[in-house]
Amino acid sequence: MSYTNFTLDIDADGIALVTWNSPDRSMNVFTEEVMRELNAIVDKVAGDAAIKGAVITSGKDTFSGGADITLLQRMLTNFATDKVRDVEKATRALFDNAGIMTGLFRKLETCGKPWVSAINGTCMGGAFEMSLACHGRVAADSDKVKMALPEVKIGIFPGAGGTQRVPRLTDQQQALQMLTSGQTLSPQKAKAMGLIHEIAEPAKLVETAKAMIRNGLKPVAPWDEKGFKLPGGPIYSAAGANLWPPAIAILRRETHGNYPAAAAILKCVYEGLLVPFDTALRIEQRYFTEIMQSKEAAAMIRSLFVSLQELNKGARRPAGVPDTKFKKIGILGAGFMGAGIAYVTAKAGIPVVLLDRDMEAAAKGKAHSDSLISDQVKKGRAKPEEKDKLLSLITPTADYADLAGCDLVVEAVFEDSAVKKNATEQAEAVLKASAIFASNTSTIPITGLAKNSARPKNFIGIHFFSPVDKMMLVEIILGKKTGDKALATAIDFVRAIKKTPIVVNDTRGFYVNRCVLRYMWEAYKMLIEGVPAPMIENAAKAAGMPVGPLALTDETAIDLAQKIMKQTIRDLGDKAVDPRQMALINIMVDDHGRFGRKNGKGFYDYPAKPAKKKLWPGLKDLYPQLAAEKVDYEELQQRLLVTIALEAARVMEEGIVTDPREADVGSILAFGFAPYTGGALSYIDGIGTKQFVKIAKGLQKKYGAEFKAPKLLIDMAEKGETFYERFNPHAKGDVKQAA
Repeated sequence: MSYTNFTLDIDADGIALVTWNSPDRSMNVFTEEVMRELNAIVDKVAGDAAIKGAVITSGKDTFSGGADITLLQRMLTNFATDKVRDVEKATRALFDNAGIMTGLFRKLETCGKPWVSAINGTCMGGAFEMSLACHGRVAADSDKVKMALPEVKIGIFPGAGGTQRVPRLTDQQQALQMLTSGQTLSPQKAKAMGLIHEIAEPAKLVETAKAMIRNGLKPVAPWDEKGFKLPGGPIYSAAGANLWPPAIAILRRETHGNYPAAAAILKCVYEGLLVPFDTALRIEQRYFTEIMQSKEAAAMIRSLFVSLQELNKGARRPAGVPDTKFKKIGILGAGFMGAGIAYVTAKAGIPVVLLDRDMEAAAKGKAHSDSLISDQVKKGRAKPEEKDKLLSLITPTADYADLAGCDLVVEAVFEDSAVKKNATEQAEAVLKASAIFASNTSTIPITGLAKNSARPKNFIGIHFFSPVDKMMLVEIILGKKTGDKALATAIDFVRAIKKTPIVVNDTRGFYVNRCVLRYMWEAYKMLIEGVPAPMIENAAKAAGMPVGPLALTDETAIDLAQKIMKQTIRDLGDKAVDPRQMALINIMVDDHGRFGRKNGKGFYDYPAKPAKKKLWPGLKDLYPQLAAEKVDYEELQQRLLVTIALEAARVMEEGIVTDPREADVGSILAFGFAPYTGGALSYIDGIGTKQFVKIAKGLQKKYGAEFKAPKLLIDMAEKGETFYERFNPHAKGDVKQAA
């Protein structure tokens, strides 16, 4: 029998080498066809007396990314359709489908012949679960080999035996840490945990795996042998009593009950370790079926996997424009942002010219890259030769003539229109006619800046977030005259540096900053109302935000918030900013000299390390304080999320963002909008537009006009529409399929 996704070669010792190499895919993933073929191969290995055992490996640089998540989406779509007719039958079908992979791996594990997984590269999710079902596991000694069960990051959990095999191979504490965080393991870490048996030189990987079979590898999993004992002891033991109560408390502290999949992992492990293995798999399958029906899973799969992959593959890239091959990129301004952009560009292997007013400033910018890569070398995440290569790609200069030959120039100079005008004119004087000029402005509209350019169709905004090396989102801003080539080049650049692009039309604050400012402003209002500052910060975290709005203001600088508010008043008039909020910020900056983290005092105090930051006690003296019991804590959480979501809806209404995928992914990657919701627009869709408008009206009545629902939302509520129906991105035919 021939296979599309696998080859089967049997050597003289009777050991079958199963090589997984799906055609037309950059990475192997489990599809229905792959599972059918693997099932047939398991039957072949088990039924052929001449075959002594099997080694499974990959014919690609990576091993496998796990299950094709679009399979899960189809399961959810079918369930949603079928449950209207018969909910019990639909749930049974979902349960049965959820068990297909579990059954296949259990069949492999109990087929009577030894199987060894030879892991040659990235091995994620279902692929690692398959490896755990093999009787032996060998990983190549390479930086390219990473193993993980990351499903919790997209709202589900390892549902093909992962929650049962991991805690039977390693101690429960390490198992829970790995499963609930989606932790990535190196070969050395995986071996130390007992999850793999051997580490081999890449060239000897398959031979090492075969040797395990030749040396008498037993075709029986440890848990199928009589007398099997759990590593670290049973649930009901002194060790178990010390682990489980705090584990439950820690999960609650970290997730605030917002992530059902994380809670389900604890239930699967706890209950599964009390029963025989096949019963444990059944428990896992039931919880997986339950989680698959949650709105959190649907939203997170869509935004954090499918939409994210589509955007990363250039879903918004104009068709028909040739791919850009970057030979040289210029960065104007070697300050913190410019230096960071130079670092990620050089890290992508692209030569960079880093320009500033003098060589000293430019060299200081390059030193930032030296510091970042040196830290990576120190932590073992990069090699000394990689550091040398990266630094060799950055050329500091004070001479605009060195920009000649650049395909793209990114301007990251001071946020001043006159300074930017001068930089644009000097750069364009030496650039080739086809070069693209991008501004990293965070506040000044691109259309206005493009007036400084002799070729506005080649002028675009590329807005990075700080710190550049860590923040994964980039806003690409279209001016009124920006052409397709400029957009395509900007997207190609963002993809080359392995970040996620979202395309935004021109407006004050673009998309992300508009939403972030709403979040901060709502917190200022709460302070003025007398809500205790700790309740504001804790409510934000309980709502799912990674950083409280006061801490976020400190990070971005309170004096910057003051400048933005004053500029907004100059541009839009006194009514554009709440005078009470302006007064609060003036008190913080002018009266108390509290600028934020940068000067060690803002809404928080920042003592010398290792002491942790703490809220400034003086906050409670600024306004009469409400008694904590008089404050509706759940309403605080709601206000912080609803104000952001309303701004995202306004941005869609104004046509600033046109694709809900970008609004959702952008809100999560840029400022961590409650990831369990799937993003700012998915949050509205999850509640339902009709109910959300009702909530907004109630908040508007109590707290003011910023909670007024835009006409778009009211119209959608009347029609019962969601954002993904009203602005269906897949109706445009611009979807780049996931790998």
